[in-house]
Amino acid sequence: MALTIGNFDGVHLGHRALIERCRARVGSEGKVIALAFHPHPMVKLSPEHAPEPIEAFAQRADRLLRLGVDRVVELSPTPELLGKSPQAFVDELIDAYEPRVIVEGHDFHFGKRRAGTPVVLRELAGLRGVDVEIVRPVEVALTDQSVVTASSTITRWLLGNGRVRDAAFVLGRPHELVGEVVQGDQLGRTIGFRTANVATDSMLPRDGVYAAVVTMPDGMRVGGAVNVGARPTVQGTHRRAEVHLIDRDGAPLAMPERAAEYGWAIRVGLIAWVRDQVRFDSVETLGGQLSRDVKRVAAMVEPLLGSAYTVESL
Repeated sequence: MALTIGNFDGVHLGHRALIERCRARVGSEGKVIALAFHPHPMVKLSPEHAPEPIEAFAQRADRLLRLGVDRVVELSPTPELLGKSPQAFVDELIDAYEPRVIVEGHDFHFGKRRAGTPVVLRELAGLRGVDVEIVRPVEVALTDQSVVTASSTITRWLLGNGRVRDAAFVLGRPHELVGEVVQGDQLGRTIGFRTANVATDSMLPRDGVYAAVVTMPDGMRVGGAVNVGARPTVQGTHRRAEVHLIDRDGAPLAMPERAAEYGWAIRVGLIAWVRDQVRFDSVETLGGQLSRDVKRVAAMVEPLLGSAYTVESL
């Protein structure tokens, strides 16, 4: 059995490399277990410095399982667990799971005051006859030709700066706003741009307009022009995400007559930044800009709505 421990927020390419090495070490018949902290340990250690989650724990666990993990164990960062010495932490893990190998990243730290390092882990586990493999960092080239190490931290930074295409390169897939369609103020339908308001625990990118590939409850993929922010033109006060669903030609998507208006699941995959969010002088001016936005979005997403697309096609 192979064991890997971490936060796994976003399940990016670095996490994928860990899972792939776990599977390679135990083969198709062996078991892979991921111990995933939830919430982030910084919530307990230093709440004011705790990072914003990239997505809900349920989404994180589902992605790990889809990558080949056999079991995801949720680790609660209790004071007792975080206060264990590196020795006690390793002994407890080995006693509980009896792994043949532990696979970790180069920046893995554990135990009281994060005193445990990959070198310490190898030494302590080795005393118990357990092998430790440290996986090298995964480097990713971004659109500005910079090269970064795949991490949850860089993913948050990219999303916070609206760079959703670069975030997709780090994640190995578009960042998704996963949630449920809820009732909004219904202003969009009055100007010809009906939107689905998305209640989500996924991290919102910087305020702006984005192109998206939207997965509907039946699995069908359609285009979406997504607005993220407080909607300054109509005196909005709360940040939120709303998506205008379109067909391949950019026309508003015709929903089935019997479809529920609210309460259905939606996945909004952000593929490109379109423009900043700005305050327009009137709702009419806003409507004109939205028409131009939709045309741009339709051109961006149309090639992605057929067969399964890859990050390289973005």
